[in-house]
Amino acid sequence: MTSAPKTDTSRKLLTVIFSFLLAVEKKMGLGTLIGGAAAIGCCVVALPLVGFTAGGIAAGSIASSMMSAAAVANGGGVASMAAGGVVATCQSIGAAGLTVKSVVALGAAGGAAGEAVAKLLL
Repeated sequence: MTSAPKTDTSRKLLTVIFSFLLAVEKKMGLGTLIGGAAAIGCCVVALPLVGFTAGGIAAGSIASSMMSAAAVANGGGVASMAAGGVVATCQSIGAAGLTVKSVVALGAAGGAAGEAVAKLLL
């Protein structure tokens, strides 16, 4: 059984991610590389696993519990949740994915945080 061919967009995204990580690793430290990869991985892999999917928030998931808690905290109802809040942002990423610019920015922010933690620990 053969796997489906990758789209041009996903191939470009993977190329950007790997190029970024290799450049960071050469110029910075291991903390930067791990932080950047972890930040990207959390958005790309973890969000769908907790229930932020392309089809919406999965019933009975951690994401649905987050949505319920956010709605109650803001006075009730889904409409009461603030646009740009954590749940809304996570669902937006889960539904639409990330642009190449977003992945680069996320990797850079995660890399900076990872390097800062590495300097504190090492």
